[in-house]
Amino acid sequence: MDAREKILEAAARLLAEAPAADVSTRAVCEAAGVGAPMLYRLFGDKAGLLAAVVDRGFEQYLASKRAARPGDDPVADLRNGWDNHMRFALEHPHHYRLMYSPELTVPPAAAREAHALLHAILERCAAAGRLTVPPAVATQVIMSANVGAALSMLTRPEQYPDPAFATRLRDAVIDSLTRPAAPERQEVRGDGVPVAAATLAARLRAAPPQTFTAAESGLLQQWLDELAAG
Repeated sequence: MDAREKILEAAARLLAEAPAADVSTRAVCEAAGVGAPMLYRLFGDKAGLLAAVVDRGFEQYLASKRAARPGDDPVADLRNGWDNHMRFALEHPHHYRLMYSPELTVPPAAAREAHALLHAILERCAAAGRLTVPPAVATQVIMSANVGAALSMLTRPEQYPDPAFATRLRDAVIDSLTRPAAPERQEVRGDGVPVAAATLAARLRAAPPQTFTAAESGLLQQWLDELAAG
């Protein structure tokens, strides 16, 4: 095991034993059997070390999400993704709290990837005509609600004794952003315009029309996003 792995393993072990989502670099160096110069050379500073620990801890979770095959119903995939997120948070409380800690000045790559994976599912929802707002907006809403619920349950478990809380919140949030599957051919009127705009925008992003220039495609996307936003 090289020095980097020794340091990461020691930091992860100390983090799991710590009452708060934090460890000292001195304790990590002592546990790994390395000097402080080595730690700082590999990770830059404590924030860099903690970000690397988070990325290492989230790797297995993200690998399973990368390997997941899209189902026939993107909204069902969205609900499953919420449940998997909650399950990981509750099973790895220290890594999870550290990942979203405001004191972590170096954003972990895992957080950006989790955001991108959620956005990809929402693009599929939009392309299927199931999303009522632009995918970017839906990503912000769902990620904020999912992370907020997980952190609330981790930091104040006594206030959330009902195991069905996360499921009820999931359904309330997702139902507010999606609609049931509908036939391909249906008249679009009234509040159907934002849905149609979000659907067309997602389909054009997935398969850009070759007849438009890049500038024309960008302008069309801007118009569709404005219509989708209502």
